[in-house]
Amino acid sequence: MRLHLDESMPSAVAEGLRRRGYDVTVSSEAGLLAASDEKQLAYAAREDRILVTRDQDFLRLNAQRTDHAGIIFWTQRQRSLGQLIRAIDSLFVARTLAELRGQVVFL
Repeated sequence: MRLHLDESMPSAVAEGLRRRGYDVTVSSEAGLLAASDEKQLAYAAREDRILVTRDQDFLRLNAQRTDHAGIIFWTQRQRSLGQLIRAIDSLFVARTLAELRGQVVFL
């Protein structure tokens, strides 16, 4: 599974996902630290990576364009980082990549 975490996500999430075998990029590694949200989403789409974020601007962007691999939006409702990582694992058990394409999933 290929994921991209924007700068709104704690680095510990990337580390935890990598330990579980996910192919993860983060904004700083991809040279996107100061990039606009549009560029972040375009990068994720071009690289066929699901974007993981807690930045609400991506909800607006999804309304404008759905040509992306998917967006996982962390709502932070009493969910620890470990719980988020486990929820991402569960998501990929329950849904296929095709089902996630162009969609926003709230965790």
